[in-house]
Amino acid sequence: MVHTPPFRRVLIANRGEIAVRIARGLRELGVESVAVHSDADARCAHVLAADHALPLGGNTAAESYLDIAKVLDAARRSGAEAIHPGYGFLSENARFARAVRDAGLVFIGPNPEAMERLGGKKAAREEAIAAGVPVIPGTEQDGGDQVLAAYARSIGMPVMVKASAGGGGRGMRLVEREADLEESIAASRREAAASFGDDRLILERAVFPARHIEIQLIGDRHGTVVSLHERECSVQRRNQKVLEEAPSAVVDEALRARMGAAAVALAQRVGYDNAGTAEFLLDDRGNFYFLEVNTRLQVEHPVTELVTGVDLVHLQVHVAAGGRLGDLLAGRDLRPRGHAIEARLCAESPETGYLPAAGLLRLVREAEGPGIRCDSGVYTGWEVPPYYDSMLAKLVVWAPDRATACARLSQALRDTVYLGIPTNVDFLRRVVDDPAFRAARLSTDMLKRRPELATGPGLPPEDLALAAAVLCQALAPAGGGGAGRAAGAGPRQAAAVWQELPGFRVFEAEGGAR
Repeated sequence: MVHTPPFRRVLIANRGEIAVRIARGLRELGVESVAVHSDADARCAHVLAADHALPLGGNTAAESYLDIAKVLDAARRSGAEAIHPGYGFLSENARFARAVRDAGLVFIGPNPEAMERLGGKKAAREEAIAAGVPVIPGTEQDGGDQVLAAYARSIGMPVMVKASAGGGGRGMRLVEREADLEESIAASRREAAASFGDDRLILERAVFPARHIEIQLIGDRHGTVVSLHERECSVQRRNQKVLEEAPSAVVDEALRARMGAAAVALAQRVGYDNAGTAEFLLDDRGNFYFLEVNTRLQVEHPVTELVTGVDLVHLQVHVAAGGRLGDLLAGRDLRPRGHAIEARLCAESPETGYLPAAGLLRLVREAEGPGIRCDSGVYTGWEVPPYYDSMLAKLVVWAPDRATACARLSQALRDTVYLGIPTNVDFLRRVVDDPAFRAARLSTDMLKRRPELATGPGLPPEDLALAAAVLCQALAPAGGGGAGRAAGAGPRQAAAVWQELPGFRVFEAEGGAR
């Protein structure tokens, strides 16, 4: 059967790996993609992957991807009918979603009214209470530093101080001692103002030990909302996710049903449509508490796709065009099958305090094989700019069970090569190989309690991975610069890169190694 594409052309208001992934999904639907880019991203992978590309100018996010007027002008000039925001940047900006609609375009995301009701932690908490969803004891009323400090003392330590707006762990502080309370509140307020232009805070009792469990939602414009079940994102550093998996090892069918029902009830209360994620904390007694709603596609959406067989980008596009979930998911068995784990590959050095890195990627070799998916935004010879988030790619594996998925991810990380700048690949391997992770003994403070996982020894990548990567570089035409090429690469340059690698071995004619 031939299906009419939901749109003719869609502009992707994002960059890097998520823009590449969206462009691929659009192409599968028969929809043309339009990339936008800053000056620094003129040769970024998403620009090469799209059908059309338009410059926004500037280098920083504020000069490019966050400039609503520039993005809308690019959509107008390209003839796009809709805009997909990806995640980050303008994806949770209700003002942008409304501006897209007012311009006569379709926003491939939730409606701005639902975003406003759920976008801030304070507003979302109030909606959750009204919907009967369990929330952590705390207050969403910010009466100033002294009022918040007094409330914290009344419920007892430890407490979490959080920015009311935004996400990504910014403006969030765990306070374990009363002596640190006032300075932590002041620091959170400063960071919230700098990050989101909104210094309002909320305060909640800290739940420890806890696991971070989230429910993937998808809604249509006809009132239907469906839960696509849980992901576990308990491995975090500084309140930012490191590894994500589906399903959770500790969520049984009964708990899955209760959490899914709570998430759906909240979404239906606010008239939510398109993709979104309700996030919860799960304590060691099986009680769950609402945290927030991310009103967008999540970084970790691939693990849900792998265990449900659902393409979330396809669903986003179809429901934005008016499709009904009852038709789109008819006859589908959505129960989780097997186990999927995602690792965020970042240009940063965990060994030196997670400092972000930028510079020339002299060689890229990403893992592949059965049960392995790599959503990547980089290639050999590309210059990683210093202006944006440090994530380079997402390495995702699927297997019939969790133990096999862990083993597969460990090997895939050994097969992953990024040369030229520091990355967190060795750190991720250490975490995945740790006995506590293998046994699913997870909590949100795991990495804080285990600093040796960040500073432990690295290993050279597997010889086969190196051999394949170096051979690819050696055979690349001189003067390259496109995807998969290294500028000026050749046998001599390949040999030089090989010799720089840790664990480099020279084999003499007699067969010995030195």
